[in-house]
Amino acid sequence: MSVARALIGAAALLLAAVGGPAAAKPAAKPVPADWSRTVVATPQGGFRMGRPNAPVKLVEYGSLVCSHCRHFAETGVDPLVSGYVRTGKVSWEFRPYILSGLDIAANLLAGCGGARSFFPMAHDFYAAQPIWAGRIDQAESDRIASLPESQMYAEFAKASGIGAIAAKHGVSPQRANQCLRDGAAALRLAKIAETANGLGVTGTPTFFVNGRKTDAYDWPSLKPLLGKS
Repeated sequence: MSVARALIGAAALLLAAVGGPAAAKPAAKPVPADWSRTVVATPQGGFRMGRPNAPVKLVEYGSLVCSHCRHFAETGVDPLVSGYVRTGKVSWEFRPYILSGLDIAANLLAGCGGARSFFPMAHDFYAAQPIWAGRIDQAESDRIASLPESQMYAEFAKASGIGAIAAKHGVSPQRANQCLRDGAAALRLAKIAETANGLGVTGTPTFFVNGRKTDAYDWPSLKPLLGKS
């Protein structure tokens, strides 16, 4: 008997003794994509979180100084993201609807770090809104509004203290100052509001679902319009 035949025969005996080849391990299940990690700036001037071709496209016109928008941020954003955006069923775009000079300053800072930091920074702006917005009464707002535009938004940020929130998200004082003095960016914010007015937006928050304006104003009234989670 040749050496090769002897080796083959020995291998066959060994396999028979141990019960044949080991069973293959089942293939690991693919990990579902977390679409909440996909965030981009949009041509319309907003920031969109979620799957680009999600079957339900939600657009929120909101203001960072609006208490009703803060209520939605505190009660609706978590279930929206965890139940709908993360799974790819809904994309959520926030478009700023400016209500005041302080609102412009806050939005200039919220967008200063780019798309990835917008939603986390907006979350922190809403969480602390009663504090920083409460520092600007009508007299102070009038004083700041009398300044040249090149100084106005930086002064709103300084008087309200919102620069400290931006700094927590990696926006240096130097970079914040650049964003707050960006007149072209401030003009773009104003134009977003003009476009929204043409779509029938008169207050915040206003929600559009797949391009249609809704009557929803909070999470309980919005949720049924998004389908099943």
